[in-house]
Formats: sequence, C-alpha cells, structure tokens
Amino acid sequence: MQRRLVLFDLDNTLVDRRGTLVDWAAGFANRHGLGPEERAYVLSMVVERAYPSTFDVIRSRYRLPMATDELWRAYCADIAALVSCPDEVLNGLDELRAAGWRVGVATNGAVDIQRAKLRVTGISERVDGVFVSEEADARKPQRRHFELAAARCGAALGEGGWMVGDNPVNDIGGGCLAGLRTIWVDNGRSWPPDDPGPDYTVPHVRAAIELLLYTDAQVRDPA
Repeated sequence: MQRRLVLFDLDNTLVDRRGTLVDWAAGFANRHGLGPEERAYVLSMVVERAYPSTFDVIRSRYRLPMATDELWRAYCADIAALVSCPDEVLNGLDELRAAGWRVGVATNGAVDIQRAKLRVTGISERVDGVFVSEEADARKPQRRHFELAAARCGAALGEGGWMVGDNPVNDIGGGCLAGLRTIWVDNGRSWPPDDPGPDYTVPHVRAAIELLLYTDAQVRDPA
C-alpha cells in the first residue's frame, strides 16, 4: 500500500511557541531592564514574526549596544534552551512512521530558529522531511509551501494526504487549497465563524496523531 502523507505545523502544534516566547520575553526584559509594558511590546513583536529584522527594530527602540546579528543569535540560543516537545508527541511521530506514514513538518519562519527548535526537541530525527518557508520564500497558506514540504518527504500533493495545524488560515485554509485533508488543533479556541471548517478538530496534537492512526487502521482493515 502506498505510504500516506501527513504534514505537521511546528509552532503551537508540535511545540508550545507562545509559552516559550512568554518565558523568553520575561528573561529578555530582566536582562535589559525593561518594565512590564516594554516586555509586552517585545513579546508582541516576536509573536507576530521573529526574524533578524525584528531585532533591528527592538535594538533601535531600546538603544541596545549589541549588533542586530548578536541579538538574533542570542534569541535563537535562548529559544533552543527553552523549547520542548512532549514525549507523547515524539512517540506519536515514531508510531506514525512505523505504521507506514510519510511524516513531515511544514512551517513558516526563519530557517535558523526553526531548524534549531526541530533539532533540540528531537523532532527532526522523527520525520521524513522538513520545509521552512524562508528556504524558498514560500509561506503558508501558499500552495507552493505544501508542494515543497511534500516533496521533502518524497511525496506529491496529487497523491493526497493530511495537514495538521493550529492556524485556521495558514494551516487549515492553506492545506485545504492544496488538496489535503485537515485537522485543526484548537488549543482551547473556537473556530472562526466565517472560515470554512477543517475535516476534524482536536484539542491537541496527540489527539490528531491518534485520529490518523485510527483512520489508517480503518482503511487497512475495514472489518
């Protein structure tokens, strides 16, 4: 039987990006003597989009003596030290591959920070392929992002597959337009009322993995 494809989003799907950034922003504010309002501003900047250019804005705003590259490298190192992936999720990725799935990561972001997260959490060792948007300037929800992510796993979108993620537009909307079935990780939120819904909704990514393993078993043994 042909190996089925599943692509996972990284941030707030496989790892808790928001919680990690809250911890990082607290440490950054303490180191640089920033108050609660400025800590919230720095957090909002990196939550929106964390790239070297983000730290150029932060450096200028607070007149920090470090170069932008130095701030960016420190950020990457700090996040790598803080981020983690639950064992039950890592084991789930292993279970999917053992069941014959092609497993990939499709993530927006800067290459160095996203690859660092994948490396330190052990995710990179448990998937068939990874595509980070900065590698080819192809961001979710663009179809090309999903095409390149599938290709990294040795698959093609025309063969079908699944997208699992927390973002209604980038992951679910983009995955649907790419011809993939979708699983939304709601993280305690309600689905936006005006957006087309996912195929399935689950509370966390381990539940998505269980659903994939179950549906795969049903396909293989309908009885």
